[in-house]
This record gives sequence, structure tokens and C-alpha cells, in this order.
Amino acid sequence: MINITLADGYTEKQLMKEVKDRANETDKKITAAVSEIIENVRLNGDKAVKEYTIKFDGKAPEKLEIEREILEDAVGECDADFIEALYRAADNIEDFHKRQLQQSWINTKEDGVILGQRIRGLERVGIYVPGGTAAYPSSVLMNAIPAKIAGVKEIIMVTPPGKDGKPNPDILAAAAIAGVDRVFLAGGAQAVAALAYGTDTIPKVDKILGPGNIFVATAKRLLYGVVDIDMVAGPSEILIIADNSANAKYVAADMISQAEHDVLASSILLTTSRKLADNVNTELNRQVPSLTRSEIINKSMKEYGKIIVFEDMDEVIKYANEFAPEHLEVCCENPMEYIGKLDNAGSVFLGNYSPEPVGDYYAGPNHVLPTGATARFFSPLSVDSFVKKSSFIYYTRDALEFACDDIIKLAETEGLTGHANSIKVRFED
Repeated sequence: MINITLADGYTEKQLMKEVKDRANETDKKITAAVSEIIENVRLNGDKAVKEYTIKFDGKAPEKLEIEREILEDAVGECDADFIEALYRAADNIEDFHKRQLQQSWINTKEDGVILGQRIRGLERVGIYVPGGTAAYPSSVLMNAIPAKIAGVKEIIMVTPPGKDGKPNPDILAAAAIAGVDRVFLAGGAQAVAALAYGTDTIPKVDKILGPGNIFVATAKRLLYGVVDIDMVAGPSEILIIADNSANAKYVAADMISQAEHDVLASSILLTTSRKLADNVNTELNRQVPSLTRSEIINKSMKEYGKIIVFEDMDEVIKYANEFAPEHLEVCCENPMEYIGKLDNAGSVFLGNYSPEPVGDYYAGPNHVLPTGATARFFSPLSVDSFVKKSSFIYYTRDALEFACDDIIKLAETEGLTGHANSIKVRFED
């Protein structure tokens, strides 16, 4: 099922390169096609969106915007247990993200100088939500709830219609629960372009978030600068650190849970126990055949799955920090001792009963995470992702006079005499 190797200084570095490279590959044909779609939507708005919807989704909806009543009704029409689970997950997500909220502040100094920072939510954000077999109601919660907490004034959601031209009811229910303000039936690069530029029907937004296929990801990348985006996410990945106390059945199941996302997903186990490595491989062979996405899992495991056996845990920690995974599980006897050592990861899951899916759906921390080693410098989606900050400055005449020589010296050293003059003219009387 999966290749087991001993760490030798080369194998593990080669694996890291392969995992990073798979996320960085760009298809020039896709980029060209998406660029054409973006330009068409920019020029022709709703007309272009409708044409692409018919072309790619099979049928255009009667109305682009879903009426609020339909959105609210979806909550009552979906499976009751599913709705209850969504509400409980939403509560956990809200509780976690409320703790991230920052306040504006002001500092008045003795010389009369007033400095401060004003924090407020963005005006309008757009959330892209895939439909069909890749419909993820949990992503609606993870994107919309922090935006609401941040004070975003309007949340717009776009999601592709099904072949019948109708929306996915589970997605609509999640949107209602999460507090999405308006929902439009449009998908693909055309929906991203509509959010970026605005059309007669779909409002222009300040930031676009949410997962999607290669066309959606390419559109977000190309439109960055016209609008802000969350991130250009690559294929999903999990890195599991385990010692000889780990349960092979659990570890294998967690590796599988990532591999089923996509054939490009990566599931990697780092361990100091050869016995565990062998037992996990046995469990993979036992568990995978019964799963609905076994073909995807097998291909993912073959191409981007690996078990690497290290000499000691210090080497494991060092490699994990270099790898900087999206998801990092610590299945060790004393998992809490590693919190301060693991510096680069999107989200860390500690212990045998904190599997990655509990973070994907329920615990509260956001599941929109940096991939492809970008956890070295990027952070998970948070309330901060939906706010903008402005500083403000107030100086009295005396305070400026006290500082003027320093400011003039700095400006003239940089050759910016106009800057220096702006200070000088205030004291020429």
C-alpha cells in the first residue's frame, strides 16, 4: 500500500520536494482559459456568467440570487441530525474565534501626542463554496462565522447550481446558520471574476475566500490585487508524528482521511518505531478496500504517501518543522510536551483522540489552513483575515517642534527635501 523507508538524509528531503512541487505546478492552458473567462466577465457581467454556467454546469438557474425565504427554508428541509450537528459545530467555531477579536486602541502621551489604531471589519466579502460531490457545508461555517465576528458588513456567497439548475440544500442550510447575507448560483472562475469586478446582479467584494478546483484557484491567484484573497491553497496534507505508544489502527485511519480528499493529497507518517510502521501499513491494506473513495486513496498513497522511520524524536521534530504541514498530528505518549517545539504547522492535533476530522468539522479552530510548507509564514484563516487596520497620529505644535530636527535630518539623508520642507515651513515665522 505505502512505501516504508529509513531516514537517510536524502529520502525525506526528496519527499519534501515532491510534495511542494505538486502544489506549485501551473498549467499554462488553464491560466489562459481562466484569463479569458475573467476578461469576458469583466466586460459582459451577468451575460458572461450565464453563458459559462450553461456551458460548465449544464443549466442556468432562473434567478441568479436565491431568495432569503428559500435560504431559511433549507434549514427545515435538511436532515434534522445534520442540522443539529451544524448548529453545535457553529457554536464551537464562534466560541473559538470570538477570542481572536482585537479592539481599537488610543495612546495619549504627556507631550500631547495622540497615537492609535482603528480596527474594523471589511465592507463586503465573497465566499466561494463548491457544489456537487465536493459540497462542503463545513467550509461555509469556517469562512462566514469569523467574518461575522470581525464585523464584516455583508457576506456574499456564490455556489454552482446542480445539473437541474438548483442549489445544494445542505450548502444553503449552512449559509443560513452561519449568517451569510446573500447567495448567488454561480460557480467556477466566472463566479470568482463576478465577485472581483461586480456585475449588475452580483455585488463587488473586497476579499474572496473559499476552496475550489484548479480553475477557481487560478482565478483567485490572477485576481489577487483587484481584490484580496484568503490564500492560493494547494492539495491537502497531513503529517503524523508517532512513537511506539501510538495505535496503528488510528494512525492508518487518519492518513486515509486525508488521502480521500484528492489524488494529490499527501499523507505521511514519521515514527521512531519500525514495528508501528509495519502495523500501520497492515492497517492501511485492511481499511482502504471498504471505503467509497478507495481508488482515490490508493493513488494518493502511492504517489504522495510515505512512512519514514527515524532514529530519534529530535530528528522527527526537526523534519516536521522543515516540512511545515497543513495538518500535524502528534500521536505520542506525552503529546503536550511537543507544543513548544513544533513551530511550523497550520493546525496541531495532540493525542490519540484528537484526529484531524475533529478540526475539519467541529472543535472550533479554523480548517482553512496554509499548505505546501507555507505554514512557515502563513497562518490559518481567522478573525484577523476579515479586518483592516488604520493608524492615526495627532501632534501638537510643541511636540512637532521637539521632533523637527530629527525628521528633517532623516528626510534630507534620504534626499527627500520636499519631506523636510513640509516640516521646516511650520517653524519659519
